[in-house]
This record gives sequence, structure tokens and C-alpha cells, in this order.
Amino acid sequence: MNTPEQVEAFQRIDSIFAPAYWRQMNTFYAKQSDPTKTRFVHYTSAEAALKIIKQKRIWMRNVTAMSDYSEVQHGRRLYAKLLGNPVNAKPFIEALDRISPGTAREAVGLFDSRWNDISFNTFITSVSEHDESEDVHGRLSMWRAFGGQTARVALVFTVRRSLLNAGVLSLVFSPVAYLTEPELTQHFEEIVRGIDENSEFLRTIEGPTLRHIVFNALANSVICLKHEGFKEEREWRLIYAPARWKSDYIETSTEVVAGIPQTVYKLPLDVSANAALSPFDLAQIFDRLIIGPTQYP
Repeated sequence: MNTPEQVEAFQRIDSIFAPAYWRQMNTFYAKQSDPTKTRFVHYTSAEAALKIIKQKRIWMRNVTAMSDYSEVQHGRRLYAKLLGNPVNAKPFIEALDRISPGTAREAVGLFDSRWNDISFNTFITSVSEHDESEDVHGRLSMWRAFGGQTARVALVFTVRRSLLNAGVLSLVFSPVAYLTEPELTQHFEEIVRGIDENSEFLRTIEGPTLRHIVFNALANSVICLKHEGFKEEREWRLIYAPARWKSDYIETSTEVVAGIPQTVYKLPLDVSANAALSPFDLAQIFDRLIIGPTQYP
């Protein structure tokens, strides 16, 4: 469990290296009727929802096994184009060099060299922002997007906001950004300003740790960047990278999904797994289940 001081430091780092995501996160939080809690929804098939309820586990699948792998490749292409342009890359590198010489180049080089490893060793599950106005019928666009021709449902969860940064499960939880190429350039310019404005704070971080922070910021930003055409989904992603940060609570197994055997990681929503998971227990966070359009309501 992270201390309040660690949480504050992590939040400050996020606001520097992922300002668009940070702003999006706080905008959603500000809309919540209860300032201490946040509501999310997981649109899925009725079959998958029943497994979640019975097993108290949510599967996290590899990004290469997603229904549209081009989502992650889209983010990778945009970032490669951005960092490959000296006009954009130079201010970023120089800003970090003023704090820790060589850190930016090392982090970008590490990100480029380990991209395949990042792709094959990153697992996610997706949820969506949920509004009170959607409590009865859900969101039409999401019913169309998920579950195919099967019976579809939506699981709504209410989570204490303090848990999102607790670090118990070793996950990154981030909104998805739907940025165009010019918007991503502006986002990077904002990062450079943030580095300069927070230089004293960043100098308190040792060089290897700062390099690790920048590397993870790049990796997570790419994984959470989607084409602006998907903006209506208002997606957030739970990200697990067992090769980079391992959780003692998350189990793995080989499962068959749509006829394809694949490795999945199972996010426990079960206090019986460990007392530390009590706040995440399904009985604690379950809000409601919405039945979607189906011949068999």
C-alpha cells in the first residue's frame, strides 16, 4: 500500500509526464456526485459477466490479442513520428538534460529497443466512464461495440477513489486519450513546460529512477492512446506488466478466447485471496448490472 506521500509524488509525476491524461482523469472525477467515489462500467457478454460474478476475477488480456490490435499500433506510430522529428524531440531532450544529462535519450532508446517486449508482456482490461443518466439503459454506442451478436450486459462498479492510487495490485489505471497528431504535439510541448516548471522536484529523483519514470510514461501513454474516432467510448485501461512490475495477487493461466489459446492474467475481486484485497472485493464495489439489447431479456 502506497503512503500518502508516495501517492502525492506519483500524482505530481503523472501531471508532468502525462498532462492530457491527468486533466482527463480529474475532469471525470469532478463530475462524480460523491467526491470520494468513482463509477466505471465494463461492457461485455452475459457469458463473460457470469464468469466474473462466479469466479470474482476479471481477465486481463495481452494487447496483441485485442480485437483491434491496430489500436496500440496507432499510438506507437504517432509517438514514433513525434519523437523521430528533431523539432519535437530536441526541446524534450534538452529539458530533461538540464535536470539529468542523458536521461531522455536513454529512456527513449530503451523504449524503442523494448517495444516488442512491451507489446508481448503488457496485459489490459478495459472499463468505461459511467454517468448516472446511463444507470437504466447504458450507452447505445457501447452496446453496438461490444459483445457481438451475443446477449450483452454492463457491470457497473463504484470504487473508492483512494484505491485507484493505492498500489496494492501493482496496476496502472489510466484514461485513454483520443488525441489527433497536432494534439499529441501540443501534449508533448506541455510535457516540456511541465519539466521546466517542476525542475527542482525532478532533481530530487535519482537519474536511473527518472529514466525508469520516463520510460514507463512513454510505454503507458502509447498503450492508452487511441484514434479520435473512438472518443465516444470514454475508455480507461487497467494495465499490468508482469515483466516490469509483478503482483503477488494476480494469477495467470492459459485460456481459450474465441478459439485462440492465450495467456491471461486474472485480476482478483475476492477478499478470500488476501485480506489486503478486501476493498476490491466484488461485493464491495458492485453497483448494478444492466441488461443490454437482446432477444432474451
